[in-house]
Amino acid sequence: MSAAERPQAAAGDKRPGFPVRLSPNAGVPSATKRIVGSNASNASDAFKPMRPKHAVVGLQKPVPAGVGLDSQTVRSRMVEKLAKQGLQDAAVLAAMGQVERHRFVDTALANQAYEDTSLPIGLGQTISKPNVVARMLELLREGKGKDERLGRVLEIGTGCGYQAAVLSHVASEVYSIERLRGLHDKARDNLRHFRLANVHLLFGDGMEGFAKGAPYAAIIAAAGGEAIPPAWIDQLAVGGRLVAPMQTASGQQALVVIDKMAHGIRQAVLEVVHFVPLKSGTN
Repeated sequence: MSAAERPQAAAGDKRPGFPVRLSPNAGVPSATKRIVGSNASNASDAFKPMRPKHAVVGLQKPVPAGVGLDSQTVRSRMVEKLAKQGLQDAAVLAAMGQVERHRFVDTALANQAYEDTSLPIGLGQTISKPNVVARMLELLREGKGKDERLGRVLEIGTGCGYQAAVLSHVASEVYSIERLRGLHDKARDNLRHFRLANVHLLFGDGMEGFAKGAPYAAIIAAAGGEAIPPAWIDQLAVGGRLVAPMQTASGQQALVVIDKMAHGIRQAVLEVVHFVPLKSGTN
């Protein structure tokens, strides 16, 4: 697949100030846009506009302790395994090697943090396998050079905050939205240690996206539904790319890549994956 053009922000586009409140119809598209090859035209029926709140997490890069699970060696071994599995993007591999994954799981599971497995994080949710995180970020960055960052990225489903932390190393700015208050609070606590100034955590309905931060150079989702919500397409910049799991006609989930171009939408369905269901509303 050819790389999407790098999106350009519209003249006068400003980032939202913090703190702010989302309006009742935040993220609702002005018009539902047709996604070629998908049934997303019915996605707007799957949710109702909410009024989420959000918090901001400011961050700076950590200094590794160099012992035990904090050791760079432990993360380097994980990165070596990812490379052997076929992951090739140097910037993504470097980001995976910088973020201490064990800080995002319960202490009892810390010894499994650098294995290529998903782990429970509470409230019926999981932290994705390192391979899946790296694969989705590599798809977002396809065609970009090692030192070329993504622009503004919207993450749907903060979870424990791990993917947002990795994204912070390959994107200029990250907006991450979570619908479960318990996980939103957990992610805020997990990320406080890292002090990454370009990560903003939001509590709200991810199916609505976050219109005040749009347009986004990239959108990535950690939950899958029967279709891609129209709000996500509406908030994606022209030239931008969206990577998300979506249920296929066979009933399985597969990774879907959507490129938004000036003349329309291009969609590709890739490998089978397994993510938690995409849901509307907040809890």
